[in-house]
Order: sequence, then C-alpha cells, then structure tokens
Amino acid sequence: MYKVLIIDDEPMARGILENYLSKIDTLELVASCGSAAQGFSVLNKENIDLIFLDINMPEVTGLMFAKAIKGKANIIFTTAYREYAVEGFEVDALDYLLKPIPLDRFMQSVNKFINSREGEIDTASMSFTFFRCERKMVKVNFDDILCIEGCGDYLKIYLSNNTLVTRETMTNVIEKLPKNIFMRSHRSYLVSLSKIESYTNEHINLKGKTIPISRSYRENVLHKLETIT
Repeated sequence: MYKVLIIDDEPMARGILENYLSKIDTLELVASCGSAAQGFSVLNKENIDLIFLDINMPEVTGLMFAKAIKGKANIIFTTAYREYAVEGFEVDALDYLLKPIPLDRFMQSVNKFINSREGEIDTASMSFTFFRCERKMVKVNFDDILCIEGCGDYLKIYLSNNTLVTRETMTNVIEKLPKNIFMRSHRSYLVSLSKIESYTNEHINLKGKTIPISRSYRENVLHKLETIT
C-alpha cells in the first residue's frame, strides 16, 4: 500500500483526485491539503510515497514546495497551465497532469508511479487486465473474454456471462491483450482463439456469435488458425 498526499488550493480539483484515488486499492490517501503549508505539516508526520501537487498556488507554489522536499516523495504535478510543464520536469517530477484530468490519463500516471516502484510488470505472464467502464476500472480475466466489438466511439467486451461497454479505443485495448491469445479478424472485431468453435473463409463461430473475417485480415487469420490446427 502506497501513501498518497494531495496538495491543491482548489477544493473541486482535490475532490476529483480524491474520487479517482478511491478506486485504487494499492493507494491510500493520507491527507488532502489546500496549501503547501498544510502539506509540509503532513510530511513531518507521515512517510508519503506520492504527492499530487498543484503548481500554481498562492504564497508557496508547487515548484517551490517540490524543491524544498526534493527526494522525500514522488511528485505528479497537476495544473491548468501547460506552460509550467518544462519547469515541472526540471525538478524531477514523475509526471505532469493537465486539468481537467480525465480518469484514463490519471490511471496512466498512477501506473507509471507503481512501475517505477515495483519495476515493469511482465504483461505476458498476466492472466487479466482492467477496462474503464462506468467511471471505474473493472478487472477482466482473459479467459472470460469471447470477443470485442468496435461500435463507433465505444467497444463491447463480450464475456462468458456478461457484456461490458467501454469508451477505450480498439488500439488501446489491443495493446493490453496478449497477441498469442487474441486475434483481430476484422477492423471492428477481436476474438479469443480458445473460444473459436468453428470457422470458414468468411466467418468465425463462437458461443452463440458469428464474427466476420474481413478481406484485409483473411490471409493472416486463416494462416494463424491453420497453424494452430
């Protein structure tokens, strides 16, 4: 469990970060402060691992605070002003989030922190991933996925006993999934190789679903399926 501190003079900005952090079991929010002075007080009492730090604050700015505590905690800067980015990285900030902060960008930053503390995760050996659904990250086991369908600006993830809807892009999802388990048969479809019951040159049959094989993917799909058999 990593201990987290928020320092931001805007109550609404703090509230958004507090909400995001409540969705992550590995992070414990120790305090949410409205000023650098309050932040100093918390650091004198607690061993903090990660600080979400606003740059543009009155009296003691985020940059001044970061320089004063250099090395005591990882820092992710948050600000509404893009021009502060260069200065932020000059004080060895782990990341820089531009307000308003979307959940997926926040999660990317948190993963960067966790990887920096624990080393890169070997995704090839993992049996699950997380998808962003209805404002939370949902754990999904690879073995439960039948197929994934692109539907305009969202995706449907068909599971053995459920269907999830996510606003993530097909490109982003493909990067999460192991290529030896999933295969793209069409611009709009990813299928689980282990769930294929039968196939032709034009279609793949899963449990209760028929997935098209498009002309542009046909050669690769058939070669892969023939190799398996």
